Amino acid sequence: MLEIITSSLPSLLTAMVKFTIPLALISFAFGMVIAFIVALIRTLKPNLGPVGHVAWVALRAVISFYVWAFRSTPLLVQLFIIFFGLPSVGIKLAPFIAALIGFSLNMGAYGSETIRAALQSVSEDQWEAAYTLGFSTPQTLWHFIIPQALRTALPPLSNEFIGLVKDTSLASTITIAEMFQVSQQIAAQNFEPLLMYMEVAVLYAILCSILNVLQHYLEKRSSRYLKGDAD
Repeated sequence: MLEIITSSLPSLLTAMVKFTIPLALISFAFGMVIAFIVALIRTLKPNLGPVGHVAWVALRAVISFYVWAFRSTPLLVQLFIIFFGLPSVGIKLAPFIAALIGFSLNMGAYGSETIRAALQSVSEDQWEAAYTLGFSTPQTLWHFIIPQALRTALPPLSNEFIGLVKDTSLASTITIAEMFQVSQQIAAQNFEPLLMYMEVAVLYAILCSILNVLQHYLEKRSSRYLKGDAD
């Protein structure tokens, strides 16, 4: 048993470093960009005039539909639509790109709700005080609103990232040789599925535990400013 574990470990670790971790990191980065843009569009109410107001309402409706669609359907179905479904309309994507798009859009939808709630948690007085001091809307967001919102959004966004790391196992269904698929391939060769799946589960648990420690560290670092404000 030990020999099977030690012989398969290098292949699993290689898959983790080559696919699992990069896929999670890149998807989360793109997802957060999408989430911030979506959250700002759904939160801000700019004074754009009659025509601009109609365009803004239409944009918010499209954005709201995107969030609803990706939050209301399983991630696995989304991956299948992107990788297996789009070729029927002439759009063929490489497996890694398809997974990247699917994970990023899914993370963007969920993350946008977290960020939107964090932005709305900041008191309206903060906006009014900044405008009184002569700050523009972008300056108010950058210097006052976003720093406060990030402290609120940090714990749930960290949890969503840890969830994303585990969800990368779904990429195995669209032929990406990430850690879980490699464990399946090895199990098909050594006929030890229970042992292989337990090994890959332990590796996921170790990786997520490291991320949990990092999350607690970041939360502690951000909370010290709250304590300083209270003092």
